[in-house]
Amino acid sequence: MKLVIALQNRLNAVKAAAFSCLKKKEGQNTVEYIIMLTVVVGVALLVGGLVKGMMPDVFEKVKSKILGSVDSIE
Repeated sequence: MKLVIALQNRLNAVKAAAFSCLKKKEGQNTVEYIIMLTVVVGVALLVGGLVKGMMPDVFEKVKSKILGSVDSIE
């Protein structure tokens, strides 16, 4: 019986500690950083997707300019 009461007391202490962590304002900083990181990664993925569509044209223009200048040297 003493073991059960000791386990209940320990469980209550852990539960109280968990709730006190949730009430601290320090945890809000972590949530804010996670939200900011999510927004930054989302913007980076969006911009990367848009740039990826334009890159073949840019590389083709650079390639033609390089080959044109090489042909003019010869």
